[in-house]
Amino acid sequence: MAKKNELMIIVFLITATSLFAQQQELKWTIIQPGIWKTTVGKNELSLLQVAGNIANTRALQQLPDVDFPMHREDIFAQRNTDHVALRFPLDSAETIFGLGLNFKTVNQRGRILNLHVDHYGGSDNGRTHAPVPFYISSKGYGVLIDAARYITIYVGTAVRKDSKHPPVLQDRNTDKSWDAQPYSDAVEVNVPGDGVDIYVFGGPSPMQVVQRYNLLNGGGCIPPKWGLGFTQRVPTLYNQDQIIAEAGEFEAHQFPLDFIGVEPGWQSMSYPCTLEWDSTRFPDPLKFNAILRQKGIRSNLWLNPYISPKGSLFKKLYSLSGSHTVWNGIVPDITLPQTQEILKAHFLTQHIDKGVSGYKIDEVDGYDNWLWPDVATFPSKLSGEQMRQIYGLKIQKLTTSWFRERNQRTYGLVRASNAGASSFPYVIYNDYYSHKDFITALINSSFIGVLWTPEVRASHTAEEWVRRMQTVCFSPMAMLNAWADGTKPWSFPEVEKAVQDVAMLRMQLIPYIYSSFAQYYFEGKPPFRAMPLVEEFGFDAQQVNGNFDATKNPYNLNTVPEIKDQYMMGDFILVAPLFAGEKSRKVFLPTGKWYDFYTGDYAGENEGITIEGNLNRIPLFVKDGGIIPMIPPQCQAPTKDDILPLEVRYYGTKENSFVLYDDDGETFDYEKGSYSQTVLSVSKNKKGNLQGNQPASAKGKPFHYLPKIKWVCMTQAKTGKQ
Repeated sequence: MAKKNELMIIVFLITATSLFAQQQELKWTIIQPGIWKTTVGKNELSLLQVAGNIANTRALQQLPDVDFPMHREDIFAQRNTDHVALRFPLDSAETIFGLGLNFKTVNQRGRILNLHVDHYGGSDNGRTHAPVPFYISSKGYGVLIDAARYITIYVGTAVRKDSKHPPVLQDRNTDKSWDAQPYSDAVEVNVPGDGVDIYVFGGPSPMQVVQRYNLLNGGGCIPPKWGLGFTQRVPTLYNQDQIIAEAGEFEAHQFPLDFIGVEPGWQSMSYPCTLEWDSTRFPDPLKFNAILRQKGIRSNLWLNPYISPKGSLFKKLYSLSGSHTVWNGIVPDITLPQTQEILKAHFLTQHIDKGVSGYKIDEVDGYDNWLWPDVATFPSKLSGEQMRQIYGLKIQKLTTSWFRERNQRTYGLVRASNAGASSFPYVIYNDYYSHKDFITALINSSFIGVLWTPEVRASHTAEEWVRRMQTVCFSPMAMLNAWADGTKPWSFPEVEKAVQDVAMLRMQLIPYIYSSFAQYYFEGKPPFRAMPLVEEFGFDAQQVNGNFDATKNPYNLNTVPEIKDQYMMGDFILVAPLFAGEKSRKVFLPTGKWYDFYTGDYAGENEGITIEGNLNRIPLFVKDGGIIPMIPPQCQAPTKDDILPLEVRYYGTKENSFVLYDDDGETFDYEKGSYSQTVLSVSKNKKGNLQGNQPASAKGKPFHYLPKIKWVCMTQAKTGKQ
């Protein structure tokens, strides 16, 4: 009898193992040039399907041909009772980038991240506004784990006993190089649920990996030109007359202003929201928006999507909402077609038909005690966890589509996003307020197909004020958020001119910035880029052993030097911000010669340089052969009726070219071919001198510049050589 019981137990264990821990054979299918996909089990909800974008196959075909970038036999997938376990190979020299909108770290190797949509809480632990489960290797490949779940990723931290490349055994008592984090040769992933889609992206460079990812998701957005101007968000309870008066103040100070952010007081109730105008503060929304438009200014409405019982939407959406409320407001199940139609009709009649140009979508990220819990249920049968991971993504998709149907571009703000969002015209922001960490987040955004802005709210000193204003002017959205205290760009009079100068410089650079966003759309290259995405980048992150410290570093953990406070804007401009209290800083210049943006002076080549701080300027450097198109300073972005003079600066001694992009700046007609791409080039003439080449005007295509271009050779003009 005992032997029979033992046999039954053995049979049960074998059966249980086969049922609950099945290693799955992976069959990879090439779905686009350089992109492979496989599915483990049944994916319950795909992030890419929620985003619903169409791949830009034509652009993907222009990238280099690549083979599958890893050894397929080294990738493992195992289905268990309630999750899928994945394993990918990791070489000793690899650096890993991406895996969400991180604020403190660029290299994610050696980290454990729980990718969870949330308000950023001050630690790079995976809980963030855009926990995109996509990573890029310094070896030139990428991996996307596509599932709308809380995904845990062990980036070279877990060591398997059957590892092909086990760490060296060390004795802490005798080995000074002992490390508490042994070497790991794998990235391991835990995905809750029944299945997951996996994508592998070839390179061969990290930039080309990012390009393939963005192009798979339709390519990046091209904002309307007005979206690249300056924006001021007014105090919460401002009425329409106060906002119009505020616009007048900007005009009086000759400070740029293209759109105004209207905060919660525009609604008859907020937290929760009616999404309806307050009749006392905004008695005539149509007239209000018309007056702003006459001034060349647009409005952008704040909202969160939790519906107040006092609003007309409450009864219509009650049965189409989740089981839990947020601030006593119901949570519409925005995955349901019926919900989408009700919201669309309301947004059109209440907002867009009245002249509203965009939205600031707040509170779709966290914290846990604000939003619905994971135990929440929704009519669509999605879990609270799944809805948390997709809500910000889906509401971007919906609002963008409502503007698109009217052939009208929009540009707005959002607090949550996820994989697949590359084409959405939204910029992420938050309440966290570390200036340095804002720049690290801007750098990390370039790996994961989202945009991020280091907004300005307040400052302790005039120095901090101007430094913050300088960085927002070199980001996807130049924004001052005065919702709480009514600050203005000129709130620190002693630096008003410096702030005005950098704002005007941004306006001058709109042709360059706009062309960089066109690259985002047509080629998948992010307009603001981390240094590891620069082809000439020559600095590898090398591990350096630290020292024992009884409290700060008791385990002698390795530290990895990172370049997380400088970045590229487009192809040619390197931005190296200074922060309050800094009198100087170090800048790492990649391979090739680099020049000071303002003077044209030679700055260095493939080296780290130390620069002195100048309060009136943000440090900018231009690579050899850099071509920078600029317009005269003006207080508003170019319109479809403007024809402006163009000055083109070029730097260094290298022959080069730049594609100047233009369209009407407002509609989606560019998708039908209504745009121009004019090649500005610099070449040597018969005497060996550099000269700018005058392009022919693009016939029948939008081109909002005068035919005669002014060329300025910054380097030669400085040296006097021709």
